[in-house]
Amino acid sequence: MAKRTASAKKQARAGARRTVRNRAVRSEVKTLIVKARRSLSSGANAAAEDRSQSTVEALRALDRAAAKGILHRNNVARRKARLARQLAQLAAAAPAPATSGKGKKPAPSAPAKKR
Repeated sequence: MAKRTASAKKQARAGARRTVRNRAVRSEVKTLIVKARRSLSSGANAAAEDRSQSTVEALRALDRAAAKGILHRNNVARRKARLARQLAQLAAAAPAPATSGKGKKPAPSAPAKKR
């Protein structure tokens, strides 16, 4: 049976408003995650700074959604872990920048302790 009390009607209206607002935030989070994944999977096409920037934006949006209670914190943690893992795999696969022989010399190692 439908709820007819004034407070129930008011809660239904408030729930409808929250649903619309939460849907917009969820959509934004999904969009940012897709952009981050695309930049991570594009490989050499995107600059490293661009990749990390899009990933950071997605992580921040996820954190905001969790703080507001729009997404569950475990759901957010799982999504963040997936993005971080993709970023780490990309960083591990990329070759380290080559250093020339010129420049600073390596620091001398500490002398061995005598017993």
